[in-house]
Amino acid sequence: MRVYVPLTLPALRQAHGAGELGPGPLEAYAVTPGLREWYVSDASDEDEELEYAALGRAARASLRLLAGDSEAVRRRVVVVAEVPDGAVTAEAGDGPPDEETVGRVRVAEAVPLAKAAAVHVDAEDAEPDVRSAAGALEAAGRGDEDARSAVDGAEDHELLWFATQEIPALVG
Repeated sequence: MRVYVPLTLPALRQAHGAGELGPGPLEAYAVTPGLREWYVSDASDEDEELEYAALGRAARASLRLLAGDSEAVRRRVVVVAEVPDGAVTAEAGDGPPDEETVGRVRVAEAVPLAKAAAVHVDAEDAEPDVRSAAGALEAAGRGDEDARSAVDGAEDHELLWFATQEIPALVG
């Protein structure tokens, strides 16, 4: 199963040094039945769109990690990895999935970086918007419209794609 693991650049540096994402369990996002139900309309069931939606959920989770780490460079990071289906369990919450929980899964064990397919990271020019969004995330969750606008500003930036061989340059 393909999973999208939210990180920060310091966490990516640590994973690179350890050779793995972990230890488990890890929060990740994937194309789950709940995500399919949440995003798919009668007109579309494209897997590519669902993968993009899972990446977006992971990018939002990376933003939450940044909000909790004032020292981290203000760039969202998502590692895409292939893991055995049996290592993944869908998050079960009370009630139907919502914006925070849809597509969220737990990966039971550490994921070797050799299983990573790619890394997605914000460009440097996104840092001011990501900084604003990380500071506004809590207020946005409470419904503050200005804060939601700040979070949307970060989400307007597309994450760049990097091959796993480029990780040393990203964390160097």
